[in-house]
Amino acid sequence: MFNLNLKRLGIAAGLSLSLVAAGCGSEDDSGSGDDTNSGGDSGEETAGVGEGVNYEITGIEAGAGVVAASEDAVETYDNLEGWEVATSSSGAMASALGEAIENEEPIIVTGWSPHWKFAQYDLKYLEDPEGVFGGEEQIKTMARQGLEEDMPNAYAILDNFQWEASAMENLMLEINEGTEPGEAAATWVEENQDKVSSWTEGTEEVDGKEIELVYVNWDTEIASTNVVAEVLRNQGFDVTITALDNGPMWNAVANGEADGMVAAWLPGTHGDLYEEHKDNLVDLGANLEGAKIGLVVPSYVEADSIEDLQPAE
Repeated sequence: MFNLNLKRLGIAAGLSLSLVAAGCGSEDDSGSGDDTNSGGDSGEETAGVGEGVNYEITGIEAGAGVVAASEDAVETYDNLEGWEVATSSSGAMASALGEAIENEEPIIVTGWSPHWKFAQYDLKYLEDPEGVFGGEEQIKTMARQGLEEDMPNAYAILDNFQWEASAMENLMLEINEGTEPGEAAATWVEENQDKVSSWTEGTEEVDGKEIELVYVNWDTEIASTNVVAEVLRNQGFDVTITALDNGPMWNAVANGEADGMVAAWLPGTHGDLYEEHKDNLVDLGANLEGAKIGLVVPSYVEADSIEDLQPAE
């Protein structure tokens, strides 16, 4: 299983990462992208957005796919000349987003969905006419090579695992409101036996077989990983879950130091990591459809498209 050095890395990464705080809004929120519009989208008001955020996009951890895409957006959109993507931690971005909304101040953050921020804040994605952030994403399950032969029942559960964004968001919101993740997941599993039975169909219980799952410490992955871990425990597995940063998470599964993950965002967010490791792991397909990344703002921000923003002065 996990070697000592990777365990230490997992602990360090887990301590350094906070819950993801990328608020997301409806994909239907849109604007014309014409900063000469009447009303709230005038050039003067959208210029004020840039000034209000100091021509800065508030990002999360350096190396995250949504951060890389945001940096590409700054290079792609001529109207973002002079803008910067400020990397931080997920927790720091959460604090910045909450503080800005409390004070009704402008803020632009790197965001993705599904996320509990839908329920807490009124947010929207900025339209991306150039398609820098891509279309819808999938969250996929990856297993180490040889897992099917070593633990066929665990492999089958991971292969069958699939749920909907609404279920994930409800669980994330409960965790965000203070319920311990393992406890929230156990309650969800108990209350959704019809869904869970479709994941365990055809499998047999085991007697304490050890299995390790890794995940990046985002709210989405905290929710999904704890749910899968609870299902595996109910089938008799001795489950360990370890939080890692993005790169170490992929390395752990590809190197066989961990057994699997349900936290692979593709094709955009983890695309480079997938290309690097795809020959050394098993892709079990999507466990959630319709994920999305992009630039997110509170609904009161006077911009609906990236093209509404003005260059730095």
